[in-house]
Amino acid sequence: MMMRRRGGLVRAAATTAVVAGTAGAVAHHQQQKYAQQEMQSAEAQAYDQQQMAQQAAPAPQAAAAPPASTEDPTIAQLKKLGELHTAGILSDEEFAAAKAKALGI
Repeated sequence: MMMRRRGGLVRAAATTAVVAGTAGAVAHHQQQKYAQQEMQSAEAQAYDQQQMAQQAAPAPQAAAAPPASTEDPTIAQLKKLGELHTAGILSDEEFAAAKAKALGI
């Protein structure tokens, strides 16, 4: 009779372990899902802000003469990218990609 009781306790403990492990796995999956949704929401919000900033910026004047500076166009582009990055319009990854493209890397 003692053997049946131990077998039942072991079985109950094993069942509890399986249930607890499954619950932990499900909770972890949900946390990852919510974190991914938050990240996508933040990216969408940043994109919306970037679009609004571009729409709010005055359109470049096509008839205006180019600036009389002798600055290298690549340097000017890098400065502009730096300003956009500092203003938060470009993320670190976007800035790095645009900089590499401007430098021909």
